[in-house]
Amino acid sequence: MDVSASGAPISRPIGREKNTMSFIQIACAVAVPLLWGYQFVAIKVGVAEFPPLFFLALRFLVIALLLIPLVKRPARQQFGAIAVISIFLGGLNFGLFYVGLGLGSGSMSAVAYQLATPFTVLLAWPLLAERPSITTSAGVVLAFVGVVVLAAGPGLSANALPLLLVAGAAFAFAMSNVLTKRYGPFDPLMLMGWSSLFTVPQVLLMSLVLEHGQLASFVTADERGWLALLYTIFIGGIVGFGLWFWLIARCSMSRVVPFGLLLPVFALIASVLFLGDRMTPKLIAGGLITISGVALTQVRSSARSARTQKSDRRDFIGSNPLSKQ
Repeated sequence: MDVSASGAPISRPIGREKNTMSFIQIACAVAVPLLWGYQFVAIKVGVAEFPPLFFLALRFLVIALLLIPLVKRPARQQFGAIAVISIFLGGLNFGLFYVGLGLGSGSMSAVAYQLATPFTVLLAWPLLAERPSITTSAGVVLAFVGVVVLAAGPGLSANALPLLLVAGAAFAFAMSNVLTKRYGPFDPLMLMGWSSLFTVPQVLLMSLVLEHGQLASFVTADERGWLALLYTIFIGGIVGFGLWFWLIARCSMSRVVPFGLLLPVFALIASVLFLGDRMTPKLIAGGLITISGVALTQVRSSARSARTQKSDRRDFIGSNPLSKQ
């Protein structure tokens, strides 16, 4: 299933991305969990007005209709990869997540979904040959400790089913990340548009089997529900995933995925501002620990890159005959 934009089999070496991220890439990597964190509020509002899977089908249908006329058609060899990615990114990831979020609390879902980061790092090792460094591993562990502190806060649901559904969604999202990296690079908007089209029949079929009242929700949904749908389409969907796919194509997975651990921080802030949740000392402490862990993965990698570049310059000077004249 090796594909490329030109239709030729992929022979791109894996794991040769830069060890550091530029300021713009870091800013985008912070913006993505910010947008997705506030999307928790939008989804929670939306699934209260629409059946969750039907709400998801509407989201993907509109994204596909908006993007496909504007992007290039995938190469013939790319269709298989995009179809498989759509199963993990669309049907499984969003399907499990929307149902789990609808049954549980936004805080619980934000915490459980952070399993996507260790899942991605673990899957990238055998599938992408990206062995995480000790520093990156320490940063991920520290950030995940912050997530555990957040989970220890009051008011989280003890229901196991929503937790398991969101954990399954996190694994599916991690797999979609690795597959996108392995069989890319893809044009972000092309991948989003066509994977959304492939996802529509998946979630629509699940909605028809598992839900009811789809047509009635068009009449009963208020403006909050429609605004929530628009946010998930344009902000969380097109902008958020466009930036995410752009980062995946240009940066090592071990550099990008730790930023996902910022998501519960932003999700809980959004819950405090818009859903009436209360800010607690544990919430503040967990947020600070999580941010520190993400920062560690970047600061230490920059120092290592500087040493590597300095060593490379010494090797070049030592092997360059002109430097000895």
